[in-house]
Amino acid sequence: MNYWLIKSEAEMYSIDDLERDKIISWEEIRNYQARNYMRQMKTGDLLLFYHSMSNPTGVAGIAKVASPIHADQSQFDTASEYFDPKATSDSPIWECVDVQFVEKFAHTVSLESIKADALLDGMLVRARGSRLSVQPVSHAHFEHIVGLGQKKN
Repeated sequence: MNYWLIKSEAEMYSIDDLERDKIISWEEIRNYQARNYMRQMKTGDLLLFYHSMSNPTGVAGIAKVASPIHADQSQFDTASEYFDPKATSDSPIWECVDVQFVEKFAHTVSLESIKADALLDGMLVRARGSRLSVQPVSHAHFEHIVGLGQKKN
């Protein structure tokens, strides 16, 4: 099993939205490195669900990969801002996985606390200017953040 962090602006799509929807296609990622990470995902891999552009920014819960990689349908939609005229159904450029809700944390594990925690050294989200919306996470980092998120204040 692998572990990942996925980012979403909380106002656009939050952990609460995922809890309501249960499962969605994680579409509209338009960064090649993030796409390549998604290509490595396997059904059952666990995800830290990170709220960006919120107060506070940080990890709000857990999701899991619920499908193998498949074509991101938004690339074919001419009305979408994510339309890609170079993509075809025979040769899609952008791919995604389905994401399923697992758990909302008791409280958000803030980016500030992630950066201050020496046990989380090496996490990509801590890197200056890290804006990648899909990134790998070690098992140890995943477990530590889950522990922090589940802890009662």
